[in-house]
Amino acid sequence: MKAAVYFGPEDIKATDVDDARLQNSHEVLVEVAATSLCGSDLHLYRGALDGIMEKGRSQTGHELIGTVREVGSTVGKFKVGDRISMGYSCSCGECFMCHVGQTAHCETTNKAVYGFGVGFGDLNGTHSEALVLPHADGHAIKVPDSISDSAALTLSCNLPTAIIANQLANIQPGEKVALVGCGPTGLLCLDLITQRGAGLVVAMDTLDYRLGIAASKGADTINTARDDWKEKAMAASDGRGFDKVIEVVGSPESLQIALDIIRPGGVIAAMGVFCDDQFNLVLIDVFLRDISLHMNGFANVQPFMWEGLRMLERGAIQPDQYFSHNYSLANIDEAFKTFHEKTDDVLKVLIRP
Repeated sequence: MKAAVYFGPEDIKATDVDDARLQNSHEVLVEVAATSLCGSDLHLYRGALDGIMEKGRSQTGHELIGTVREVGSTVGKFKVGDRISMGYSCSCGECFMCHVGQTAHCETTNKAVYGFGVGFGDLNGTHSEALVLPHADGHAIKVPDSISDSAALTLSCNLPTAIIANQLANIQPGEKVALVGCGPTGLLCLDLITQRGAGLVVAMDTLDYRLGIAASKGADTINTARDDWKEKAMAASDGRGFDKVIEVVGSPESLQIALDIIRPGGVIAAMGVFCDDQFNLVLIDVFLRDISLHMNGFANVQPFMWEGLRMLERGAIQPDQYFSHNYSLANIDEAFKTFHEKTDDVLKVLIRP
């Protein structure tokens, strides 16, 4: 079968691999209907996680909508023909950490993540024609036909992460809120922020076309690539900083922006995947300003998948609008290149096997 394989930095392409097959009773075999690229996949693409990827073998991809084709003997929730998605991290649903909601820290799977190399469980990936889901009862979910493939893909990562961000920030009516990063997850965060009655929402990014989407949703916008960004941000927050900041980038620069614009006593929900080994995080500053800093890039999405599914079913959120490009699996190298270089106003990419 065909699957995307990591060959090195900026070298991920579709190639022939062994057919996916069940090896344990708790697994299901899924035929992939569609998958996508996530901002965290770009860390793999640019080589930031080169040390945990086995070149020529490690597969990529962690967002899924597909159909069950085979079921292990101890699987209880799924049958052949079911349409399902799953959380990006593989969790058993039975260990202590799963029971306390820390599914990304599952003690059974040891923090396994689909398509993230030998350092995270050496699992297969969703950028493939088919894949195996271990411990499927613990972290997969049925998806009704009424939900589109593209919207369903956001259940694996983007939408639950946005829900978690808003829960951690605990935005109250009338508060001034800043959003740092207007990629797909950031825009889903914005959709939820605006539903919580914030008094002012300022969206921040370096790409004008993303800021244009945020502006169309009612947010004020600031391009942080311009020299006067901080002056504008502080003016918008009456010179004291924002009550809440949601960060959805995962870079030293984006975390510093969040720290620069939060008011004393404010809350930062940092949802980006931080892979750099050095950050300018001065703890005495966080301490003296009484900042609450939540780092949740390794998000525990499984407990929030049902809530996300309910939002999709009831039309409370429409992620389809954020899918700007479609590619075949055979052209996933082009998809990665476009997504990485942010050409052609790319936002979210849908990939069909």
